[in-house]
Parts: sequence; C-alpha cells; structure tokens
Amino acid sequence: MAATVGIVGVGLVGSAAAYAIALSGIAGRIVLVDQNDALAVAQAEDIAHAVPFASSTQIEAGGFDRLRGAEVVIICAGVSQKPGETRLDLLARNAAVFAAVVGAIRTEAPEAILLVATNPVDVMTDITLRLSGLPEGRVIGSGTILDTARFRSLLGRHLGISPQSVHAYVLGEHGDSEVLGWSNARAGSVALSEAAAQIGAPLTDAVRASIDDGVRRAAYRIIAGKGATNYGIGAGLMRITRAILRDEGAVLSVSTRTGEVAGVTDVTLSLPRVVGRQGVTADLMPALDTGEMAALERSARMLADLAGAVRL
Repeated sequence: MAATVGIVGVGLVGSAAAYAIALSGIAGRIVLVDQNDALAVAQAEDIAHAVPFASSTQIEAGGFDRLRGAEVVIICAGVSQKPGETRLDLLARNAAVFAAVVGAIRTEAPEAILLVATNPVDVMTDITLRLSGLPEGRVIGSGTILDTARFRSLLGRHLGISPQSVHAYVLGEHGDSEVLGWSNARAGSVALSEAAAQIGAPLTDAVRASIDDGVRRAAYRIIAGKGATNYGIGAGLMRITRAILRDEGAVLSVSTRTGEVAGVTDVTLSLPRVVGRQGVTADLMPALDTGEMAALERSARMLADLAGAVRL
C-alpha cells in the first residue's frame, strides 16, 4: 500500500516540503492540514497540477482526521515572533500551539513518526517529544540537515567536485552555535585537507572563514533578500521522509533527544544518525578535535538550558 505523508502547516516551508515530496514520488498520498483551510486547499491544488510532470502522488487538503494511517507527519506549524518578544516567550506560545497539534496528530495517526521543522527546531523537537509520549527515535527534528547541505555545497564548490562526494556534517544547534565538523570531513575517502592539497585547492584560513560564514550566515542573507528560506529545507524534509519510508538506514544530521553529548545529558540536537522505517535507530558520534568538542558542549548546554526553561 502506498505511503501517506501528512504536513501540518502549509506556509512557505510546509508547501515546499509538499512540493518536493510530491515530485519525488516517494509517497502515494500527501495530506495538507492548516488552520487556514483555504490556504491548504490552494496549495494542494497548485501542487497537484505539477504532479503529472513527475509522479503519480495524490495530494489533498483536509482536517486532522484525514491523517489516519499516515506513516510520517511533518509539523511546520507555529507562530511568529512579535516585536520585543523574548525567545522564551515565543517558545511558550509555540508550545501551546504544539500541544493542540501534537494531540490531534497522535489521536488520528498514532503510529506516525513526527518530523519537526518549526524553529527553533531543536527546542521544538524536544517539546514535541515531551508532548507526544513517543520514543525518542520517533520524534525527529530537521536539525542541521540543511546546514550540512550548505557545508557540503560550499566545500564541493571550492574543491571543484560534486557536493554528493563530500562527507561532512554540521553538529549541535540549527542556529548560531552550530559546529562545523572540519576535522572529520572527507572528499570521497580522503581527508579533506589532503584532498584539497591533491586537487590544488588548499583550505587556507581565509577559505575556511569564508565557508564557515557561508554556512552559518546563509539564512540571514536569504531572509534579507526574499523574506524566508524554504526550498532548501523543503528538500531536506523530503530527504528525511524518503529515508523513513524506504527504510534506507541513511546517515543524516537530524535532531533528536540524546542521552549524553559532550558531557551534557538529555539534550536535543543534531548528530549524524541512522534513519529508517523505525525513525532514528543509532547515533554516529564523529571524532572531533578539542576546539570542536568544546564548541559542541557550549551548543548542547545552551539548548538543554533553553528547553528546560519551557514549561508544558
């Protein structure tokens, strides 16, 4: 039987994810749910008109009851930050929204894996886990999957090779404290610095700084130019969904609750993780140098403190 994917919240990110999943053909049916029924209907109709060019996916809009039988439900719902509002106040308001959303999803699709995209995604993933009562591996945040793609893209561009041949990860928070894993990055099977030397494209301090800025500040530049980031994360959500539906056992940098990272316990952040039909089934903690490990500890501690401050 063809898989059903639900998407709750179909603004820019939710609709981009729906579009990417529909064209990929990985799901037989996509259900769009939004508090604005007219928006959900319009997005479904518009995407349905693109489907004949690429796949046979069926796409529809409806209420939470239409999510019955969904294998994956992607949550892109949430409220925007008000002028002068603190991050913690925003989290409290989003937690209230998620209490209703997660409850409705669990009622209608109790077997679904929950995939969270709402920012700040690491804390919202932690909140979703607490609200849902699901095992840790079945509540997944998109985390640093997009940051990792940006890192690989910029490294590939510098080296003149396909980013799909670059194996590098961004760890920790999806945000300003994220950690670029330079010390364990590779091009093919060759250590990054050695590959750069062989190709004749050395990784100087200036190159590293430029790539770091290109990854860490990408969202700010995109938002300044067009108001939001949506295509990259839409494709990232499709990639995670594909790994689940096809039981790939793919190694992806996604966010889940982790027992201990860099001395910080019970923290939700991104590491390379094995993702398949049961959700996250294993973590692959990379070897980091001293500076990277210290940065990961700071990122983890900040996230743990922020999540712990949100009362449900």
